[in-house]
This record gives sequence, structure tokens and C-alpha cells, in this order.
Amino acid sequence: MDEAAFFCANYCHRFPLRCDSMTRMLLMIVLLMSTDAEALRVIGGNVKVVQGGTAMLSCYVMDTNDDLTQITWQRRTREKPHNDNFLTILPRDGPQFVSERDDRFKYIGNFNDKNGTLQLSNVALKDEGSYTCIFTLFPSGNQKTEIPLNLLVPPFTSIKDNLPTLGTEEVLFATCTAAGSKPPAEVRWLTGALGDKVRTTTNSTQYDNGTTTTVSSLFGVPMREINGHQVQCVISGDFLSKVESLPFTIQIYFSPTEVNIRAKSEDSFECVTEANPSANFTWSRSGQSLLQSAVKVDGAKLQLLSLTSDLNGLYQCEASNTYGSKHGQLYVRVASGACSAAWVLFGVLLFLNVVGAAAWYFYKRGCFQSRRSLNQHGGKQHDTKLHQSVRNEDHGPEEEDLQRDQEESL
Repeated sequence: MDEAAFFCANYCHRFPLRCDSMTRMLLMIVLLMSTDAEALRVIGGNVKVVQGGTAMLSCYVMDTNDDLTQITWQRRTREKPHNDNFLTILPRDGPQFVSERDDRFKYIGNFNDKNGTLQLSNVALKDEGSYTCIFTLFPSGNQKTEIPLNLLVPPFTSIKDNLPTLGTEEVLFATCTAAGSKPPAEVRWLTGALGDKVRTTTNSTQYDNGTTTTVSSLFGVPMREINGHQVQCVISGDFLSKVESLPFTIQIYFSPTEVNIRAKSEDSFECVTEANPSANFTWSRSGQSLLQSAVKVDGAKLQLLSLTSDLNGLYQCEASNTYGSKHGQLYVRVASGACSAAWVLFGVLLFLNVVGAAAWYFYKRGCFQSRRSLNQHGGKQHDTKLHQSVRNEDHGPEEEDLQRDQEESL
């Protein structure tokens, strides 16, 4: 309307008879052009895509009968911060790259339908930015829309064990990391029954490329009752189709505790302890080497293959791991005759100072025999004395006498 008024002001005073008709014609032309411009629409929209995926940059014109002569694409990205033309589409020549070719872009629209849609495959962080689709129409001129492209970057997730050792002060148990995500990841711990026995902290670091690393730490006092408890690190964000859960078993590391030797049978024994990591076991014989033909060692187990007096002596089981070692001892005395196997267990009971139990065991086994009976079975003099001591224990002998007999047998 302003153009018509200007025309009339400069034309009508010169040609007053024609002014009225010319004004009406000009007003009609301006009105038609204004109506067409208001109806024309360029459709685009925001695009979100996971890194490595495919983005659809939709762009097309609606509600116009204007002739389309060219489609131009511009971009402003992390890699190219200045807006520039990178692709043109002509009715006969089709899509043409302005400078360097990038085959990840594919024109999937239709020129005759005024559709300029592009497909971008294998999207990288460098591609994030703003893309502008420009339609050159006649007589309307250039019509455009801006399409923001936002990337979602999944994190690299991991849990690191801090290898806590047994103690009474609070220490770091483990850290759960969601590295290089966009937008920032939410990281939290599910600790279940542990409740207030543990606590967590979370810290984030943002980088120039727009990604963020989030680290959540798990703290607590490294007590043995916490060892072996299972917890979970939960990671969530727009970049994931579902929540990611990383299971973790809390490990409290400690050296072997008290070492016990258990009798599994009359000629088989086992070394038992508690340790984390599990202990390795080594059997040895005090002052002498193990008789390979007479004993069998399998980890924590010791088996006497032939019950002869050659096996007599003090055996030691050492339990060890990277945090320390402890040992237990087993005294073995093999007597000849029907009670040979019984003597083995007696040695264990005697070494543990369980004198009453030793005497009762021998009584039940029928091993309280006279000196003559023992001699008939080839018993030695110190064997007879020990038998007599055990017999006397049934009437309450002193513990020192039994220890003296043990020393004599060695």
C-alpha cells in the first residue's frame, strides 16, 4: 500500500486523468503479491540424532504455485563455524557440492515437489550445528528455514575397583564413570541393604566439544561384613533407549586370618582359613622334607599314604596371598600295630592340647593296651610310655607329662 501511495503522489499530478485507474490496478497487484507471500510456507524443524546414526534434514515448500529455480543448503557447524554454501540442487543438474565432496550427504527430496530434504549418515560431533535450506522462487524470491541439528553422544561406561583393604577408616570402594556423553549423564548407585553403611559423591567435567564426563564414587568403612555385597551403578540419559545398569561386587581385601587344620579322615587333613583374595597353601615338614612317596599334597589338603613311623614329625601349613600370610601346625605320630591310624588323630588332638578328647578317643578305639600287648605288636618303649600316659589321663594325669612324652617322641 505504501508503494501505491508513493506512485500516486508522483504520477497523478502529471497525469490526473489516468491516476484513478492506475491506482486501482497497482493496488490489485500489490494485494495479490501480499496474499501469495503470506500463504507460502517453508517447513523444516529441529533434528536430534545419536552419534553415528542417520539424520533427516527435512525441508520443503507448501502453499505456493511459484516456479522453483534452485535449492541451496548452507551450514554452520562445530567444524565450520562460519555460515557457507555447501550444496546446490538444480532442476537439470541435480545436487552439486560447492567445494569439497561429502558422500555422507544424500539428496532424497524431489525438485518438482519443491522438496529439498537431505539425509546425513554416520553423523559425527563435528556435524552438530545449524543447517539452512533456501528455495529460490519466482516471483517470490528466496524463501528459507533454519534446521538445528543436535547430537546425542552415549558415554563410555566403566567401574573401577579401588582395592580397599580391611580397616576402620572410611575409604573409596569404587568409582563408576560415564565418559564423554552429551548431554551429561545421570550416574547413581543402588546399594540395597547396605543403607547408611556407604555413601556416594558425584562430580562432572565438561569439555570444549560439548561432552561431559560424570564420575560417581562409593565410600565406606572396609569391614568384613561388607565384603561380597552386590551393588549397582545406574546410568541414564537421553542418549540411551533404556537405563544401563552395571553390577559390582564390593571386595574388601585382607590377608589370611587364623589358620586351622581339620581332620577329614584318619589319614587326611585340610588347611582352612579365610582370606581375600583366596589363599594359596603350602605344606612343609619341620626340619625335614616331605616324603613324596608317603604323602600326597593337593592345595590345602594333606593325605598320609602309608602310616609308618617315617611320617612322624611336625607339619606346617602356610596360607598366603598378596596381603600377607599365616600358618598352622599339625603334629603327626604314627604308632605300629592296630592303633596306627588312631595315633595320627591323637597327634592332632594333643597338639591342640585337647587331652581329654584324645584319651576318650583312644578309649573308644580300644587302644588302651598293656605293655606286653604293645610289645607283641612291635611297639617301641616310648610308645608304651605314651600309652601309659593316656591311660593315666583317664584318672587325671598332668598336661605337662603328656607334653614331655610328645617331646620324647620327636
